[in-house]
Amino acid sequence: MTGLIEHIKSEVLRHVADKISNEERITPAEGLALYEKADLSLLAFLSGIVRRRKNGNHAYFNRNFHIEPTNRCIYNCRFCSYHKPDADPESWEYSHEEMLEMVRRFDDRDVTEVHIAGGVHPEHDLHYYGTLIRKIKQHRPGLHIKAFSAIELDYMIRKAGKTVEDGLRQLKEYGLDSIPGGGAEIFDEELRQKICNEKTSPELWLKIHETAHRLGMPSNATMLYGHLETYAHRIDHMDRLRRLQDKTRGFNAFIPLKYRRANNSMSWLGEVSMTEDLRNYAVARIYLDNFPHIKAYWPMTGKTVAQLSLAFGTDDLDGTINDTTRIYSMAGAEEKNPEMSTDEICSLIKDAGREPLERDSFYNVIKKW
Repeated sequence: MTGLIEHIKSEVLRHVADKISNEERITPAEGLALYEKADLSLLAFLSGIVRRRKNGNHAYFNRNFHIEPTNRCIYNCRFCSYHKPDADPESWEYSHEEMLEMVRRFDDRDVTEVHIAGGVHPEHDLHYYGTLIRKIKQHRPGLHIKAFSAIELDYMIRKAGKTVEDGLRQLKEYGLDSIPGGGAEIFDEELRQKICNEKTSPELWLKIHETAHRLGMPSNATMLYGHLETYAHRIDHMDRLRRLQDKTRGFNAFIPLKYRRANNSMSWLGEVSMTEDLRNYAVARIYLDNFPHIKAYWPMTGKTVAQLSLAFGTDDLDGTINDTTRIYSMAGAEEKNPEMSTDEICSLIKDAGREPLERDSFYNVIKKW
């Protein structure tokens, strides 16, 4: 390994590679240098060091499905292809009974997690969603409920007249087990004003996750990339996450989410290349040295890029999904009907030279495949 590092021509990159090899934390400036100066082969090599250190040759997945209660939303983010007006043929709003029926469809299947997230409905508070959680738990007590982005939580908690801590505590009492990472987008305040100026602030997003961690509810974190942001914006975003993770150790996984151009007001931007996707995964794996897992969310990237990402630092492919999410298909992602069988996801992992591990929502191993 030392010999390979010595052949790196850039002095800056050689120094960064030495630090990674010696398990030393890199600085924001060094993270920026990786984005700007490192070629893909070097990024694959360096991110592979970190991945093996944390997860060996394993790649994780779980058996899960999604419920998206509504795409009505009080916000109008410029990158969003999901939000539709009430009269639009693509608009929907499910009742509690309709969502319980979605859960019942999996009664004879070995799913372990339901992921619930959608638009920020103007009329529903935490008690509305808490009651839904309670009904799901009554029907299937062992099902892990990962639900509601920080953006949804902010609104439903405020609407109920609660503080962040009291609201999250009450949702936990209803049966909420963990929260997803959505709504982070990009933390830079000036850029956020351009793409989602109405949305919950970066400070409040981080506060909600910090509070959840303190209450014993782990979460994930995301970053929307490939739009107006620069590499410096990405590093700033990940640095804020890394600092919070130092404090709480409550994040399970980081999930880079690629901007998709279809059916939104930023479509003139186009989309970044597969090469940029892989670069981003690798730098994330290196920079977020205190995150146990980097996830490639295959309904967003497509199966091919998700598989390739396993050579660029990722170690988790999310789950089977079972064609229950529309957020990315409405934005033009390759996977129009996202679903993978257990055999298919295991084959995809094995063909990439990794060992598939079926996990629960806390990354406890259920089965080695």
